[in-house]
Amino acid sequence: MTTQATQAVATAPRSGPTLGARMAHVAARVAAYPGLPADDGSRYSVRRLTAAWLLEAESVHTEKAHDRDLATFLHWCDRERLDPLTARPTDLAQYRVWRELQGPAGRTAKAATVARALASVSSWYTHLVVNTDGQVARNPAAGLKRPRVSCHSPTAGLTSDEVDALLDQADHEVANRAVNAEAQPTPARRARHLAALRDRALLRLLADLGLRVSEALDRDVDELTHNSGKRTLRFLAKGKEERERPLPSHTSDAIDEYLAARAAAQGVTVSELTGPLFATTGTDGAAGRLAEPNVFIRLRRLAAAAGIASADRLSPHSLRHAFATAAREAGVPLEDVQDAMGHADPRTTRRYDRDRHNLDRDPSLILGARRASQRGFTPPAVLAG
Repeated sequence: MTTQATQAVATAPRSGPTLGARMAHVAARVAAYPGLPADDGSRYSVRRLTAAWLLEAESVHTEKAHDRDLATFLHWCDRERLDPLTARPTDLAQYRVWRELQGPAGRTAKAATVARALASVSSWYTHLVVNTDGQVARNPAAGLKRPRVSCHSPTAGLTSDEVDALLDQADHEVANRAVNAEAQPTPARRARHLAALRDRALLRLLADLGLRVSEALDRDVDELTHNSGKRTLRFLAKGKEERERPLPSHTSDAIDEYLAARAAAQGVTVSELTGPLFATTGTDGAAGRLAEPNVFIRLRRLAAAAGIASADRLSPHSLRHAFATAAREAGVPLEDVQDAMGHADPRTTRRYDRDRHNLDRDPSLILGARRASQRGFTPPAVLAG
């Protein structure tokens, strides 16, 4: 592994695996890629450069996306009997067509998915071009036309009332499980109560700060701190940018209640707690770092219990989306929302802003209501509004 790759790992966010484990995982993944020359042990072999490229990604999520996209491309090259190191632009154009046809349930893949896949492959080629002294002479994906990505966010949105309903449901679950654990204090029931406290704290953090779910889950207990008289959370944002955000009392109180219960379950004081801020639960009170798929499951279950119609389409990013739209509706300047969300480009923030009233402004609602009125029928949606 190159020194450059080692330095890249050292600055990566703490997402569970140790430095050595992460390097070993990446090395194993790269070793399994088809179609690349065998590692000859040199510092700048293609496989070692590929491992360095993965480890230098701006976030662990980007690393995983690069890994998936490059593996898919190299397996396609293998099936096509194509040497990826000598591929030409026409080969990449054919790959784009193939990739577009790989959507779920027989549909074409989303434009954003294809664009990201091509961007990953292009980034890999660029890394090899500048590091192989001519072994890879050009980036065949450099001039490839990529699918146009919509300027609107595809995330299922939540209204402010729906966010409140979701958080109320989390409160309700905490209360119910507290009663059950008090009535029958078994290890399993105490663990379920602790999980409810954790989920409530996490949802409030996502809703009140608009963090990416990875930014929340990668946090450790010791990243809770104080600054200028405010309770804050330090974190490593996308692009390895060190940031610090204030915690509203609404969020801070939930985190404190969760950590107090977790410390009691472990038989320590809160100040003695270590490890991930949001941990999995067991009869000993804590185990490993909570994983992102578990957040999806819990969010959708609570949303369904709260009666939110779009529950099965929601993701943790829906809360980030709701944070942005609610902040703009409250009159927060666009640049302040941009800073809070860590967007390098204001156009990214404007995607959320643009989507605030798109559905409400759709002409179909006006025309449909008018047509229904002419026919003597008042739709339930109009009655409710």
